Amino acid sequence: MPRQARGEVIDPSEVQILHCIERCVRKAWLCGTDPATGECFEHRRGWIRDRMEFLASVFAIDCLTFSIMSNHLHLVLRSRPDVVAAWSDDEVAQRWLRLFPARRNPDGSPAVPTRPELNMILNQPEVLASRRQRLSDVSWYMRCLAENIARRSNAEDEARGHFWEGRFRAQVLLDEASLLACAAYVDLNPIRAALAETPESSKYTGAKDRIDDLTHSSDRTRLSTHDWERSRGRQHSGWMSPIEIDEQHDPVGPHLDHSGRRGSLKGFLSVSLASYLELLDWTGRQLRSDKVSAIPSHLQPILTRMGLDTHAWCDVVSRFGRVFKRAAGSPEHLAEEASRRGQGWLCARDNPLGISSA
Repeated sequence: MPRQARGEVIDPSEVQILHCIERCVRKAWLCGTDPATGECFEHRRGWIRDRMEFLASVFAIDCLTFSIMSNHLHLVLRSRPDVVAAWSDDEVAQRWLRLFPARRNPDGSPAVPTRPELNMILNQPEVLASRRQRLSDVSWYMRCLAENIARRSNAEDEARGHFWEGRFRAQVLLDEASLLACAAYVDLNPIRAALAETPESSKYTGAKDRIDDLTHSSDRTRLSTHDWERSRGRQHSGWMSPIEIDEQHDPVGPHLDHSGRRGSLKGFLSVSLASYLELLDWTGRQLRSDKVSAIPSHLQPILTRMGLDTHAWCDVVSRFGRVFKRAAGSPEHLAEEASRRGQGWLCARDNPLGISSA
């Protein structure tokens, strides 16, 4: 069955959460140590992470979590057209020219745009509207990520041709239950691949960046976890979205982040960072063991509240990438989305197990 058109999945005018997967051509180990030749390209995983951090400071797209493997990468992204709508025209032009500068400094960094350069965008309403929409478009985010890494890698190898195998794959996450399962699946990818034993040793993942900040942050003790996640003290994970969302205390609206490191301060799960990391740690231990033990009683309410089958939780996480092809969510959410879009590819059979309708 051919892939659906990109426009059937991604709509830059809507707030959407997407699980995006990009694979190296022929699944070659172009970002790790090639087992066939012994060549090491581990540093490219750092390139990808640094590029993602840069893009978070430009796009109105929240990075919820990620994992960068030796031959592919996973990202959980949330488009924020509400954030880009709150930006001034001048800010839109400034951000676009950071992505595609008219001039560069001697070190290759984007030069500060001049007023005439900004006016080339500001004085053309159609161009300005197009740039504003692209800054909340996940497809443009992935293009700016993949193309940059491909160019740098080809220049390093003195080679030409494809670095990535083709269009990135995208899954729409329709409810909090599927988002929790997907986030755990992504953060535990190195453990499932036997590249690490614990989340804190899983290099190039969102979970490790958060754990590193929890371990070394100097202002963690004087702030609540909710406030600390929104502070400027997170050296490694400050460009990512906070875990915890507090509907009662967080302000209504786009909740802009004025630090310049990310588009917004909005969280994405109704659980604390500590609870998420504890659930992640327990799940990772089960994925490495031969026998799944009973889930701790204090962790069961998290899954129950989100409508997840606690008995099938580890199976859902380990098989998430194979079970959900186009969209993930409860049957009700899938049917509702299919009816709204009038598209048959969103159907209940995309949710064969694990996420209940409770």
